[in-house]
Amino acid sequence: MADIKAETEAVLFDMDGTLVDSDGAVERSWLAWGEEYGVDGPAAYEMAHGAPSATTVRKLLPHLAEEDMRRASARQLELQYDDLADVVAAPGALELLDVLARRGLPWAVVTSADARLAKARLDAAGILAPVLVTTDDVLAGKPDPAGYLRAAELLGKNPANCLVVEDAEVGLQAARAAGARTAALRGLDGDVRLTTLADLAELLR
Repeated sequence: MADIKAETEAVLFDMDGTLVDSDGAVERSWLAWGEEYGVDGPAAYEMAHGAPSATTVRKLLPHLAEEDMRRASARQLELQYDDLADVVAAPGALELLDVLARRGLPWAVVTSADARLAKARLDAAGILAPVLVTTDDVLAGKPDPAGYLRAAELLGKNPANCLVVEDAEVGLQAARAAGARTAALRGLDGDVRLTTLADLAELLR
């Protein structure tokens, strides 16, 4: 672990479930959307974890014409935009960001949300991201590495010297494909396994 501390020149965070606790809002949106579109809401929620909404909608409703597909994806996002009542910073997030600030380590957020949703949730959590990469900024979402490669580029860092913090397997796949090291939550396997972000704050202190 000591080498990760020494070699980490930037930290790239996933947003939902990692830097921001939005689990309740995400689940509610998929349950409501599933009811509207006649699909299994809980299954949709599980499938959607870490991936862009449009990707999940396409998997669930492959029979739809392209215009109807776009409309269904837009509706799913609409259900999320204003549901911010219980969106807060994830446990340990503010502590970790304070450690990064004191050490002068740059950081970015790379999310499967679009820009409107990402900004709304980060604002609700009281987090101002110096660099934000959303699905509006890349041609392909996770597990494609484009988002993490873009964030590293914007920070002026080699992806190999970046530590990606993720809570979803598709995000970890994207990070590995980008050549970055990984810190994983929710019992997933990464170069570092975290219980909360406070663990990473302690490691990088």
